[in-house]
Amino acid sequence: MLTHAFIPYKGYYSSPFARWQGSFANEHAIVLGAATARSWLASRNIAPDHFDYLILGATVGQPHIFYGGPWAAALVGADTISGAWLSQACSTSTTAVFQAAMGIETGCYACVFTLMTDRCSNGPHTIWPNPNGPGGQVISENWVMDQFNHDPWAKNAMIQTAENVAKEAGITREQCDEVALMRYAQYQDALADDRAFQKQFMFPVTLQVSKKKSVTIEADEGIMPTTAEGLSKLRPVLPDGAHTFGSQTHPADGSCGLIVTTKEQAARLSHNPDLDAGVVSYGYARAKKGFMAMAVVPAAQMALEKAGITIEDVTAIKTHNPFSANDIYMADQMNIDLSTMNNYGSSLVFGHPQAPTAGRLIIEGIEELAARGGGYLLFTGCAAGDTAAALILKI
Repeated sequence: MLTHAFIPYKGYYSSPFARWQGSFANEHAIVLGAATARSWLASRNIAPDHFDYLILGATVGQPHIFYGGPWAAALVGADTISGAWLSQACSTSTTAVFQAAMGIETGCYACVFTLMTDRCSNGPHTIWPNPNGPGGQVISENWVMDQFNHDPWAKNAMIQTAENVAKEAGITREQCDEVALMRYAQYQDALADDRAFQKQFMFPVTLQVSKKKSVTIEADEGIMPTTAEGLSKLRPVLPDGAHTFGSQTHPADGSCGLIVTTKEQAARLSHNPDLDAGVVSYGYARAKKGFMAMAVVPAAQMALEKAGITIEDVTAIKTHNPFSANDIYMADQMNIDLSTMNNYGSSLVFGHPQAPTAGRLIIEGIEELAARGGGYLLFTGCAAGDTAAALILKI
């Protein structure tokens, strides 16, 4: 259990998420993410030199990513501090927040800025020399598509892991469609009253399209409307599978940032110190080969155990759910009402930019806790390699 690390209330933001090949498709993820963070800090009157460390979360290569954390820190305006680059697929944000909290807990850091940013659009194509190849042909890899389609250990695509879990757990196409409809309806709640919920944390992104023209992206881009009729017309992605394109997520681009600091500094940076979120515990797991969606359960159970609580003590649950089967399996295994999870949205609907995905969900969870007067938040989400990571926070 952790006791010294806190996220100040409103000490975080998420950009809108844009469906891949959308408005952010040609932007350098680190440069854009840092520029957005710098603008957000200025809007909050937080000087970048307030931080003594930065953790950069990014999973898709960008030019100069070798310089990672220190470069991102300088772009944010904190050019005197060091930083690390962390990459753990869709568990990147979860682990970045935990690593920052561990630094606070041990006294290594006093105030950490965690910046998570990715661009799935126009992913890099990497080549390596292959002297033994026919005619010296190179070894090549697409950072995004090849990873979605082939786990080098399990030897399958991401969608296959979801279908493996669905088949073993007896999850049907009808159940997956029902969850997709439910999650879309929950996302609509975040859009009510002129996006009142999202405006609690979402910070607009400004793009310079020419020397004289800029555009501002204020809301998620590329969300597909979901209806029962529309879902019924879709074919399964894999033959006889439970998932269609309507019951799985889509690649996206975006960024988010969270401050992790001491209780005293959190109070100074907070909009309301009574709503600061303490980082309580972390959990992680790896499922059997090719069954990624199963990992969310033992990760969540570890986090709950380390926090000294049970699922009945939890006020809000957020999950990274790239496939409907993730939530169905977790709800069944942990005796959770599916309708109580992922209020106001989830990655199944608003997309999957990888590094910032969990960060946005954690932020949404904090806002839900604040609206409900406090309590425990459980976040859990799967990641590549049949893994998952979870966090418990408390207001």
